[in-house]
Amino acid sequence: MRTAAASRVQITDADFLKFRDFFYRKTGIHFDENKRYFVDKRLVERIAATGAEDFRSYFIGLRFEAGGSELQHLVNAMTVNETYFFREAYQFDCLVNDMLAEVVRRKKPGSRIRIWSIPSSTGEEPYSIAIYLLERWAQIDDYEVEILSSDIDTQVLAAAQRGVYSPRSVSQLPRPYLDKYFKRHGEYEWAISEDLVAAVDFSRVNLSEPADTRRFRDIDVVFCRNLLIYFDDLSRRVAAEAMYDALAPGGFVCLGHSESMSRITSLFGVRRFKDAMVYQKPLAGDSA
Repeated sequence: MRTAAASRVQITDADFLKFRDFFYRKTGIHFDENKRYFVDKRLVERIAATGAEDFRSYFIGLRFEAGGSELQHLVNAMTVNETYFFREAYQFDCLVNDMLAEVVRRKKPGSRIRIWSIPSSTGEEPYSIAIYLLERWAQIDDYEVEILSSDIDTQVLAAAQRGVYSPRSVSQLPRPYLDKYFKRHGEYEWAISEDLVAAVDFSRVNLSEPADTRRFRDIDVVFCRNLLIYFDDLSRRVAAEAMYDALAPGGFVCLGHSESMSRITSLFGVRRFKDAMVYQKPLAGDSA
């Protein structure tokens, strides 16, 4: 419910453009005009929450805030997170049937395999990866698998680590997996096992910020699905280069079904496996 103070705040065209440019510089996310209602609504809510009188005073405070806490609140409000377990599961099939087979050819038994899921949203994707590996990859016990998952939104990261899900979130899970890895939480929700929560390393990362991505190296597979659709061409290239730098030679990237790395950069080669098309960082000495 909007407060009386919030209902008095107006976001002008000039305000929207100022905010859009600022938010883009900070996050790489670009809002088109068709997102105007959504952006204005969230902005007015944050202006009211901080007690600012109008957009101008709020925006001045936002730009010069030392700690960045209000910017994080704003990021949390502006990002959309909707997903479910086993979404676009054909890529998980490709992971266990083909990609990992190539990854382990370059590794010794007992060595580390790193998989990075970004954005994590509320955790459905990284936990789906963990379940797929446990249930469908015969070599899971032969390697040290590390699952990393990141998001720019601290609220969804907290929800992911809590690990409690609605019936809709788990509706695509085979019933034996639901019974094995979840328990009832209240009348309607499901809580994922503590072992799976402990198996995923969650962290806040802005894919457009080099300082955030620099520590991600020697990654074997990146799942970055349905994120780049919110970026413009420049931000997509920055994100693609960050993933390229994070990957080990020969590592793979999985994008959403409507996204194409080939339209962003020539850094990656295209691999067409039986279950899915993915993108690959060239091995040393190869070219994309």
